[in-house]
Amino acid sequence: MIFRNRQDAGMRLALHLGKYANRPDVVVLGVPRGGVPIAFEVAMALNLPLDVFVLRKLGVPGHEEFAFGAIASGGVRVLDRGIAESLGLSDLMIEAVTRKEKAELARRERIYRAGWPPLDVRGKTVILVDDGIATGASLAAGVRALRQLHPGAIVIAAPVAPQATINRLRHEVDDVVCVAIPERFHGVGQFYHDFSQVSDEEVNELLKIASGQQGHEDRQVASKMSG
Repeated sequence: MIFRNRQDAGMRLALHLGKYANRPDVVVLGVPRGGVPIAFEVAMALNLPLDVFVLRKLGVPGHEEFAFGAIASGGVRVLDRGIAESLGLSDLMIEAVTRKEKAELARRERIYRAGWPPLDVRGKTVILVDDGIATGASLAAGVRALRQLHPGAIVIAAPVAPQATINRLRHEVDDVVCVAIPERFHGVGQFYHDFSQVSDEEVNELLKIASGQQGHEDRQVASKMSG
């Protein structure tokens, strides 16, 4: 299955999440940047509040698309020691990459939140959305961070992911929802006609539209209004 773009992928994903529509106990969190347009379509189709959950992949120096771990909001870090050791990554290299990504994570949270607190997920079902899942390392970090916020349940949702990754993630969450599960998976981008990079400005605009406010308003208020 090939998606035209993230909008198309998000609308298709929403069709698989219909049981969560119009529920006051459900929130949608998009993983910036690419997961936010997907999450936006899901939130709009299901009439649910939208927020972001910032994750950063820890990429191998020189081959950054290949992850050996990830970090997430709340100071959580997940490392795949097997990958790190097989590539000969020293502790110094791992810490250097971690420091760099922590700085970027903090920058993005400042930009997207503009000082406002995140949605309150305590006791609620959280649908964590990305534009595709490769190894699942980033989402595993996200799940561990979300657990610290005491949600009632966590659902991972994405347009595409390999079966092996889905199988691993099922042990971490309450449900995994995926539109396409290809036998041959080389990268998320291969399943999109248009996989253009998403800008910070686009993320902020989608959050603004989803909140129903002019400007970057308190999304806790928006959550109550849309619930």
